[in-house]
Amino acid sequence: MVRFIDEAKIWVKAGDGGNGCVAFRREKYVPKGGPSGGNGGKGGDVIFKAKKDIRTLIDFHYRQHFKAEKGRNGEGSNKEGRSGEDLLIPVPVGTIIYEIKDGGEEFLVDLSEDGMEYVVAKGGRGGRGNASFKSSTNQAPRKATPGETGEERYLKLELKLLADVGVVGYPNSGKSTLISKVSSAKPKIADYPFTTIVPNLGVVDLGDSRTFVIADIPGLIEGASEGKGLGHKFLRHIERTKVLIHLVDLSVPDALKRYYNIRNELERYSKKLYEKVEIIAGNKIDLDISKENIKVFKEKFADVYFISALTGEGVRELMEAAWRVVNEYRSQPDEGEI
Repeated sequence: MVRFIDEAKIWVKAGDGGNGCVAFRREKYVPKGGPSGGNGGKGGDVIFKAKKDIRTLIDFHYRQHFKAEKGRNGEGSNKEGRSGEDLLIPVPVGTIIYEIKDGGEEFLVDLSEDGMEYVVAKGGRGGRGNASFKSSTNQAPRKATPGETGEERYLKLELKLLADVGVVGYPNSGKSTLISKVSSAKPKIADYPFTTIVPNLGVVDLGDSRTFVIADIPGLIEGASEGKGLGHKFLRHIERTKVLIHLVDLSVPDALKRYYNIRNELERYSKKLYEKVEIIAGNKIDLDISKENIKVFKEKFADVYFISALTGEGVRELMEAAWRVVNEYRSQPDEGEI
């Protein structure tokens, strides 16, 4: 199974420019050959490129230093040095790049689309050879300049999943089971808290070209926005979603309280996240113990979908509701995401 790594810190350096050359022509029967030192080549750039077939940042946990090629030095006979090759670094779609400096982080780019590229460090310019300094008053310059140093940066890479629908809820509320029912994803499922330690993505296909990506987020608990539990690490991944499915375990006595606890955590983490369209789904209606909470939620909310992720009851209707919201957003002009 591919591990999900959503954050990494790396150092990158663009290539230095090649040095200019001091040289003079040495031709037979030409007593005073002119300057012939060529310019140095440009150093290679460091470029990030978003690729949809990459899912995690795990490779950056095994390698943290990246350097582009240096430019070659200039040579005699006016030969210009070859430019260094650019270093192309592939990253998952949804990778956000920050520069770490002065004790803080500065946003650089959000690689949110497949194929997007960003030059994060520019290679140094090549130095000038002495041939470029020849003038009417200086026919034999003995001056050349060194190549410029390539840029270097200390970076933080952060991955946000690109899902249309995010499923939130307490640990063991049935999120992974729901994902496994509506898509081909095969998340780990068991009857204990924090079964999901990485977000699971699946593609829901309702037919007639109606598809969307759904992601379940590791269970949230009280204090998640402050770093408690596991789910706080992954709240950023649902910032891009169009709609949230709030899955509530109706088999526990404090189901309504848990619902409001999660809402409070979302609001404390991000106002924009809190204000996203929410679909409330009461899960585990196949259990007799859930009957009392079904009544409570029917009285409290005008629009609740009651489902059993285990048996599949009501799941189709829930996905149809999610699709309607996703489709509505897709038909609107894209104003960008954070």
